[in-house]
Parts: sequence; structure tokens; C-alpha cells
Amino acid sequence: MISENVEIKVRTYGAAEFSPYLKCYVPELNDAIPPSFHKPAIIVCPGGGYEFRSFREDEPIALEFAARGFAAFVLEYSVAPAVFPQALCELCEAIAHVRSNAEKYGVDPKKVFVCGFSAGGHLAASAVTMYDSEEVREFLGGTSEDHRPDGGILCYPVISKNVDTHQGSFTALLGERKEDREMQQKVSLETHINKNTPSCFIWATSDDQGVPVHNSILFAQKLAENGVKFELEIFHSGYHGLALCNEYTSNGDLQYKEYHRWVDNAANWVKNNFR
Repeated sequence: MISENVEIKVRTYGAAEFSPYLKCYVPELNDAIPPSFHKPAIIVCPGGGYEFRSFREDEPIALEFAARGFAAFVLEYSVAPAVFPQALCELCEAIAHVRSNAEKYGVDPKKVFVCGFSAGGHLAASAVTMYDSEEVREFLGGTSEDHRPDGGILCYPVISKNVDTHQGSFTALLGERKEDREMQQKVSLETHINKNTPSCFIWATSDDQGVPVHNSILFAQKLAENGVKFELEIFHSGYHGLALCNEYTSNGDLQYKEYHRWVDNAANWVKNNFR
């Protein structure tokens, strides 16, 4: 396995000094594997309200996808006091890094996906909807295709200030601009969806008290209105932050262990729809 940390170099936007990096969990090429086989890649963005990065949604997620034949990565991105668009630009640069090193990682450069949880879901969805935004172009240069994910896996994501949501994520993301209505709309991601938005797999629980399910439904609704294909799975019940829904990532709580199937469902969504 290729196991390394890669520094993601972007300029700092009004943030405390932090060096974002990409952790790599990539099954190595082997003579037993046909040389024509190129893995899909997935970049995981842990949640944490843009204040920290949850380990439960970090390495455990990457290892699950690596076990399913993905080249898996985790982005350790900037959190508060860093503000928008710092983390978004870091993720877009990470996408460009994976794509430009496709041969090294044995990756199909047309199958680079982002996966995020809660506020990390907002970050992943930001890349899906804002990869070609003015902010990304100003920070990173290059072409929008360098930074465009081929699809997004959004796990109980924070999406919008226009529905019942997780206010703390937006407070941390916007900092001193948290009351600026224009900025609130800029980071309400359903407002950026258009016919060119990449396809998404979304899952949530119907009674999530941390990030209400309205966020996932609104995002899916706007995808549908713009003719963008998606899958949406809403489980009957479950608290916020279930991650893999297993003993390891749910503090020993196994009452929602059947929801672990979301990982297989997401992996199959990639394999069946991106050929």
C-alpha cells in the first residue's frame, strides 16, 4: 500500500497558519492486477463543524473504501479560525493532485470522487458545486476541470442557511462574516447547482437532530430540478454522526449497524454509473 502524507500547498486566506495535507491509502499496483485496471479515487473530508476533524470520519472511512478497490485519501483541511474559501481551495487542490498523479496511484483520472460527513459533507458539496467559482480560480489558477470532482458522496451533509441547519458550521466557516447575508447565500450550496454539477450519492437519517434531513432533501431536489442524476437514501431513524454505523465508529452502539450498507451502496453507485 502507498501510505504517505502529501502537503497541499495553497495560499492562506486570513487564517492561522496550518499546513493542510492529504493522507494516502492506496493499494499498490501488482503484477497480478491487469495493467488496464485503474482504480476510482475517493478523497474523504471528515466532519467536525469546521472547528475540528473527527477521526471517526477519517481513516476508518478511507480503509473501508480502500478495501473495496478504491485509491483512498483523507484531506486534513483547515478549520477555524480559517474561513471560506480556505478549505474549499485546499480540497480542489487535492483533487488536482490526485488527478495529476493518476499514473503513480493507479487511478482513473476521470473517476476522482469526494466524500464528506456533516460539515465535511458541506466541504465535499462545495467542491461539487463551486469547483469553477471565482474564489477557486483566484486562489489556484489552472482550469476548472483540474479541480472538478467526478462525483460526490455526501453523508448527512450540512448544505444551506435557507433551511433548518447546523448553525455552528456556518459560524465557523464565515467567522466575522457570519451575519453577512450575501456570504450566507454564497455558502448555501443549493444555490450553485446547475446542469453541469457532478452526480451525487447522498445519505442521511430522517430524525437527525444535528443536521436536519432537510439539507439532504433540498440538495437532491435542486439536483433533480437541474437534470443532474443522484441517489438519495434516507434511513428511518438515527442520531447524527453515525459514520460507518459500526462498533468502531459509533462508540460501541450497534443499534444502527444495518446502515453500514451505505458504504457498499456508495461503492456500487460509483462502479455502476461511472464506467
